[in-house]
Amino acid sequence: MPSTKLKEFLDQHKVKYVTIKHSLAYTAQEVAASVHIKGRELAKTVLVKINGRLAMCIVPASFKIDFEKLKQILDNPHVRLANEVEFKDKFPECEVGAMPPFGNLYNVEVFADEKLADDEEIAFNAGTHTELVQMSYKDFLDLVKPRTMQFSFPSKL
Repeated sequence: MPSTKLKEFLDQHKVKYVTIKHSLAYTAQEVAASVHIKGRELAKTVLVKINGRLAMCIVPASFKIDFEKLKQILDNPHVRLANEVEFKDKFPECEVGAMPPFGNLYNVEVFADEKLADDEEIAFNAGTHTELVQMSYKDFLDLVKPRTMQFSFPSKL
């Protein structure tokens, strides 16, 4: 089951979504493979620090964040990947590394890469390493209201 906070939020807003159970997987690419979703169709949540504040960057699973580009867009040289110690207690009902891209539920700013808009739906970790939520990308935008910009590039796998 998705994290209680996420499920209640989606149900409260009467959003249509499906949950997809899968075998235990830790990386976004492993998750995508286990549920037969293309890596670019699965969103991954990457936690960053901007001037010491935690933020979420949401990118397709098969993409990586271009930190130099993100620093330029934000006009801020103090952007870096957050380490686990800095965020593990911020999402108490989620397994570390399986946080859904709903920073608004945790008072965390969200940046979504423009590439996610290429698909009508978005799928993402539901707070565990064994379950996804899939919903319309438009509903995601309406509920989360992320800052949308282009700051990622395809991984070379």
